[in-house]
Amino acid sequence: MTRYGPMFGPDYTFLGVPACDWQEPATYADAEVVIVGAPFDGGTSHRPGARFGPQVIRGTDYLPHDGSRPHMSMRVDALEKVKDAGDLEVYSGEIQRSCTIIEDAVAFIAKNGAIPLILGGDHTVTWPDVAGVAKKYKNISVIHFDAHADTGDIEFGSLYGHGQPMRRLIESGAVRGDRFLQVGLRGYWPGPDVLDWMADQGMDSFHMSEIVEKGLDTVLDRAFEIALDGCEGVFLSVDIDVCDPGHAPGTGTPEPGGLTGRQLLDAVSRICHELPVVGMDIVEVSPPFDHAEITAMLGNRVVLEALSGMARRRADAGGPPWNRATPLLQGRGTQQDEPA
Repeated sequence: MTRYGPMFGPDYTFLGVPACDWQEPATYADAEVVIVGAPFDGGTSHRPGARFGPQVIRGTDYLPHDGSRPHMSMRVDALEKVKDAGDLEVYSGEIQRSCTIIEDAVAFIAKNGAIPLILGGDHTVTWPDVAGVAKKYKNISVIHFDAHADTGDIEFGSLYGHGQPMRRLIESGAVRGDRFLQVGLRGYWPGPDVLDWMADQGMDSFHMSEIVEKGLDTVLDRAFEIALDGCEGVFLSVDIDVCDPGHAPGTGTPEPGGLTGRQLLDAVSRICHELPVVGMDIVEVSPPFDHAEITAMLGNRVVLEALSGMARRRADAGGPPWNRATPLLQGRGTQQDEPA
């Protein structure tokens, strides 16, 4: 089931991109990316409200919702080949039913040639998101930004919830444990028994202390090596609580000491530009706990940076790759720069 527009609130697409119907491939035959909302927060263990995340991620921007966002430095339009299929109709009281609906839709979009970009929702939705993409790509890696590992087994008497999706994915065989990269972990959960299980699966989980000591770019370089080893593509999952609560207060389980918003945006841009991303989600944006739209704006910009990176990767396929150090105005205007 799907809706045209958000499940909660007025009918609009992500910053005005054209609408499509995920069940009708002809409506997105010319799109590289199809956005779909998964407004599910029935797996939340602490503060609810992420069901309203897709709505605010789509619309929180001070610029016109005109379906166009040229990136100043990358020199591509992030929204040029993007369509929005609206929200899936999910049921927060029924986790397995909702996850089946999400997985079927994501798998169908991927099968029909588009990159599914899912707006959550709590992190439960990553289980069906990745499982759906894995039906097309048999060897994928996952790069997972989060304060929490989400590798619990049984929490609150249930196998399913936002603290367990990564364990369910590895146990199901959808993703190999040694191709699962986690960035930004911190805090006091999970405990030693779960960490032992993660080590046994061959996971690479980068704690904030390691990121501080080595630098985020060094950690990403290592993650890229692992992600590309024998895999067809990469699924990127971004839990907004990977950022410090000062940069993302509107989330269900905030944990002090995380990445800055700038670090997250740069990392997402690098990943989507340098790696073959075949699916993505952004989760745990909870508007009821936001302040001055800080988290909503960051969530919106995470999506835009991801889409810009993908568009730049497509553009690079026809010529020399874009250099991140290129001066903003080089080659622009009527007075072209002299050759170096």
